[in-house]
Amino acid sequence: MVKSYTSLAEIKSAIANGNTTVEKLAKECLDNISKHARLNAFNEVFHQETLIRAKDIDKKIRQGAAGKLAGMVIAIKDNICYKGHKVSASSKILNNFTSVYSSTIVERLLAEDAVIIGRCNCDEFGMGASNENSYFGPVKNFADETRVSGGSSGGSAVAVQAGMCHAAIGTDTGGSVRQPASFCGLIGLKPTYGRISRHGIIAYASSFDQVGTITRSVEDAALLLEVMAGPDEYDSTLAKADIPAFNTRKSTSVKKIAYLQEALSSPGVDQEVKGTFINYIEKLRAAGHIVKPIAFESLDYMVPAYYILAMAEASSNLSRYDGVHYGYRSPAATDLESTYKRSRSEGFGKEVKRRIMLGTFVLSAGYYDAYYTKAQKVRRLIKEKTDEILKEFDFILIPTAPEPAFPIGKGEKDPVVTYLSDIFTVQASLTGAPAISLPAGNNSKGLPLGLQLLTRHFEEQELLNFSKYFLEL
Repeated sequence: MVKSYTSLAEIKSAIANGNTTVEKLAKECLDNISKHARLNAFNEVFHQETLIRAKDIDKKIRQGAAGKLAGMVIAIKDNICYKGHKVSASSKILNNFTSVYSSTIVERLLAEDAVIIGRCNCDEFGMGASNENSYFGPVKNFADETRVSGGSSGGSAVAVQAGMCHAAIGTDTGGSVRQPASFCGLIGLKPTYGRISRHGIIAYASSFDQVGTITRSVEDAALLLEVMAGPDEYDSTLAKADIPAFNTRKSTSVKKIAYLQEALSSPGVDQEVKGTFINYIEKLRAAGHIVKPIAFESLDYMVPAYYILAMAEASSNLSRYDGVHYGYRSPAATDLESTYKRSRSEGFGKEVKRRIMLGTFVLSAGYYDAYYTKAQKVRRLIKEKTDEILKEFDFILIPTAPEPAFPIGKGEKDPVVTYLSDIFTVQASLTGAPAISLPAGNNSKGLPLGLQLLTRHFEEQELLNFSKYFLEL
């Protein structure tokens, strides 16, 4: 089984010893995809292409000419463009659309000999925390098929969780890599905003969207970050900072760690999540680290500020899907106006339409200052407070989500339930800080739990080093 390999280093060792080949690994992944098709993790699998590419990479390995990612089978979220392949963002409005170019990250992954096995199901346009808002139906959690996978990169997480690939690429706007990684017992990394190119990523909220990784090991998260990061002439928001070789070394120095006391006092946080959180705080203290509680008075404003800003940006970004240029066009349209109205009302799902309408409302005359401008001011306050904390502390420790994976259908009854799933992930999104979700065992029902570490901008190396140490506590 592919899932028995926890890192690419193990895979490369097995290949070098003659115990496996890239082709054999690819076949095992394809077998697992077929075996676990009911989980609905993939929107499309590149069967023949995967096997042909795997054979080519085996040849490169024999010739000593293979790239850094040779042996790694990767799945990509269905909002990442790959030339000559369909990309839909799990939306009817982009059904059967084929990308005419590849995203920068796909080009960089292929250049290092990764095998891309398929495109994964996700919440439509990345809007959701449960992967239930997909035109292709919900993704089921491999740990308990009655539970959600998390979202919006739920298919990416379950693909790794169930051994359908070795690692997966998702996007994280308000927690969309970290939360599903937590729900599936995996490592989810959201780098600093501006670290990885967004060129060729279907936009949801441009000032938040960031490419992230879902892996079984910190080493693989580091390697994928190293391969994908760096300047790109197609993305002007990228930092000019040099990209180091993210070689993970287990951190050994004493660290100062802050934790949000609201995570323990809030009645909305699951008791077993609190128990796990307390357990790790005690482990860190026993190991000699300085761990202190801090108050974050703006916690209650994070989710409202995030959703106002994200929905406003979504309203703008999704205006391009009009039924005229490409994608779904309503067969009932009779003129230009009805083409717009019918195509958008029939092509977008309920949650996407809700967010477009709310975003349009907060940007409208008379409400712009009351909502959008105020949310921007709150965002600035949250960033300043976070930066202030990180001047004194090395890391902020918080749960990834307030509860484990919840039952499928729960969010349908009350959308606010899924919005509040982002309570602990949106801080890193609002501030642009790097954050990582790390597996922290299972609860009494066998559902995975995750804890999250945030640190200063562009200090992914320290974050990865300490994550490696943290997982061995």
